[in-house]
Amino acid sequence: MTGFVHQALRYRSEDQFLDTVGRFVRDGLDAGDTLLVVVSLRNITLLGEALGSRFRDLESHDALDWYDCPSRTLGRYHSYCDRQGAGRRVRVVGEPVWEGRTELETREWMRYESLVNVAFAGSGHWILCPYDVRALPEGVVCGAARTHPELVHESRAAVDYADPAAFSAECDGRGLARLPGGADGIRFTRGRTAAVRRALTAYARRLGLSEQRAYDLVAAAHETMVNAVRYGGGQGVVRLHSDRDHVICEISDFGARTPVAWPPFPGHLPPEVGAAGGHGMWLVRQLSDLVDGDLAPEGSVVWLYFRRPARAQPAAGSVNS
Repeated sequence: MTGFVHQALRYRSEDQFLDTVGRFVRDGLDAGDTLLVVVSLRNITLLGEALGSRFRDLESHDALDWYDCPSRTLGRYHSYCDRQGAGRRVRVVGEPVWEGRTELETREWMRYESLVNVAFAGSGHWILCPYDVRALPEGVVCGAARTHPELVHESRAAVDYADPAAFSAECDGRGLARLPGGADGIRFTRGRTAAVRRALTAYARRLGLSEQRAYDLVAAAHETMVNAVRYGGGQGVVRLHSDRDHVICEISDFGARTPVAWPPFPGHLPPEVGAAGGHGMWLVRQLSDLVDGDLAPEGSVVWLYFRRPARAQPAAGSVNS
């Protein structure tokens, strides 16, 4: 196996998509690689017609089912590749879903594309990401050049590609989604988080989240509060808010006497097997639809986002204790 390859295909026609992706798939099957195709249903149909009987030799999924949130998607790809065994190269055709995303969601999906380069570095796998330039916003199309080391049929990647650490810092610097000043706070300390959990459960149910997603919100918030107690001075404040798209839980602390050395990309990448730390924020990101944060020695704040059901209507913005 060769080193990890991460390419973007900015295609302008169905023929260009089929020619490039079809060749990528056929070459992989001929080489004995495992093929995973995660694209739109329309493109699955097109590939099935173009590949004929060979389409049965690969695994395919609708991108809408696979690309629900960045951290869970990264986890799925990790789990899939791990199941194939250390000596087997996996070729992936992965087409992220950009339609209908908020500005924050789009930013986090672009960060995801950049973090793929870190998550699979040295793995030997090969990921090809199609971008339909006819339908996507210009910012997303241009962003592909900054998050992929190679552009198929293009030569600009070496100039435009950004180091993932620098790109992630740039995403963080675009402005954090602070809650309105009127959102009330619920204080918590070590061993005293029950009131917060009750308020979270009631608020999530009132806004129409399912029992499972309400449970996930409480579990993610609890794990974040544990981190705040452990690393943020032993106490903090939870604030709850909602907009038309998300239920938002903000968890802040007051900083610790001993500064914490946070790892790079906290919670974005799966922790190493047997690692003593790093599991908490990874779990938080797996449970939440989006996580935003500002981690600093003088005090950290983390925002957990849970997408509201489409039928739910905006409710009162905040909840108090």
